[in-house]
Amino acid sequence: MTRRRWADAGPLGLGVVACGACCAGPIIGFLAAAGVGAVVGAVVFGLAGVVVVALVGGVLWRRRQRRQRRQQQRRAPGGTTETRSVAVEPPRLRTGA
Repeated sequence: MTRRRWADAGPLGLGVVACGACCAGPIIGFLAAAGVGAVVGAVVFGLAGVVVVALVGGVLWRRRQRRQRRQQQRRAPGGTTETRSVAVEPPRLRTGA
């Protein structure tokens, strides 16, 4: 460019600098808020996951404890498991009807 065209670029450059100075704050603020929002979302999602895992783990642990307790109650004094027989009637066959 010739020297004459650069002489007219001064006000344009000043406008670009002013625009950058004026708009930089809100743009940086928006990006910061988006970043904070992402971090908060990740923390909340992570905590929700920990709570769900703790609840499911607690339920499964209690079920296991109950099962073990029932098995211990069924054990005979000799240490073997007790078998209980159930009376079942034999099937009745129909003959010529």
